[in-house]
Amino acid sequence: MGAKAEIGWTRRTEEGVKLDVYAQHVGKQWIFYQRQKRNEQWELIKDPPLEDWLELLDSVQRRIQRRLQRPEEENNVKKAIRERFPEAKV
Repeated sequence: MGAKAEIGWTRRTEEGVKLDVYAQHVGKQWIFYQRQKRNEQWELIKDPPLEDWLELLDSVQRRIQRRLQRPEEENNVKKAIRERFPEAKV
């Protein structure tokens, strides 16, 4: 894969705490990490919330348009979301 295998973004928790989040593409799966401050260690997110999956999907779709991601990756992410969140409309 020629593209960078990591995609990052920022989100806030329900308590309003800002988190840096990134997803790393390893093999056929995405692994999510988070941290509060720049100098902190990244922590694995065992069960990423739907919000993070949707953020990843949006980023993947934009990267496909710029030819930075292979088009089939969009379907792979949608499939992963449906498996984890059957109620989600993707």
